[in-house]
Amino acid sequence: MNNGSEMRRIVTAWVIVSVIGDLLWWFLVGPHIPPGNMTTSAHWNQFDFNILAVTALPVVFMVWIWMGYALVKWRDKPGVPDPVGGEAAKASRKVQASWITITSIVVISAAIYGTVALIGDHGSGGGEGPNPVWAPVGAVAANTAAIEGKATWSPASSQPLVVQVIAQQWKFSYRYPAFGGMETNRLILPVKTNIVFDVTSLDVIHDFWAYQLSVKADANPGINNVAFANTQQTGQFMVRCDELCGIWHGAMYNSGRVLSKTAFMAWATKTEAQNSQNTKYLPPFAWTYTPDANGASGGLYPDGNVTPYSPYDTYGAKQPAS
Repeated sequence: MNNGSEMRRIVTAWVIVSVIGDLLWWFLVGPHIPPGNMTTSAHWNQFDFNILAVTALPVVFMVWIWMGYALVKWRDKPGVPDPVGGEAAKASRKVQASWITITSIVVISAAIYGTVALIGDHGSGGGEGPNPVWAPVGAVAANTAAIEGKATWSPASSQPLVVQVIAQQWKFSYRYPAFGGMETNRLILPVKTNIVFDVTSLDVIHDFWAYQLSVKADANPGINNVAFANTQQTGQFMVRCDELCGIWHGAMYNSGRVLSKTAFMAWATKTEAQNSQNTKYLPPFAWTYTPDANGASGGLYPDGNVTPYSPYDTYGAKQPAS
């Protein structure tokens, strides 16, 4: 049998197996790949992963088929001389040129696709720092209104909802500027809404990771790290810290829910009223807080009459009264 007919056998088997494998993955496995479809970022991250999978599977199948064919057809056999490549084993310019061309097209296409996906999905759920390059319509205005104390939101509006995520050892708190600046220990969001997450920390470096929302942003003291999500489905999700932040890092998590707009509004207004007596004692709204030896200089903890953590370095905290 000549080399051409053997190659046709290999390629034919490869095409058949690749088509079947890709179809099985796309329709049976792909819909269940995390993070799911709770937000547009999650949906497109799932889609991108599946695209990579159906692109990579044919490569895997080619390696397996080639190795299997070689083991069966070209293995050493007793009493048969070892094969000698001769001229046919020398480098082929056609193969080299094809390899360079194909791999270059794949890499450049992936770079273009990834850039377009980032722009189209407003950073794909990742923190972009205090001045996002890609933001949903109205996000900048919503943040400006929040810091000016003019934030509003209603089920009938199309404006983004601003939520401040405040991390500390070892919990997350969520502040809603549009509802009197109330703080809660559970993240509740409305469906079919652009969410602006303003992520910061009171003490050390943490990381806000709402997995099913496909949102992940570092929480650094003194920095406002902005991330976005567009909620598409109701349901429950988990929030975890994804940055080693101390002895109880593994226990720093809680759950949240995406509700219908009507249900969210009912929850928000009720919670705002219930928390009004406590909310008035919170410090003035700010995007960042600076930690010190006695707590947050932003005002959440008193500086005076508290024993410093360190008698030598108080990081600007007032000394306790003698």
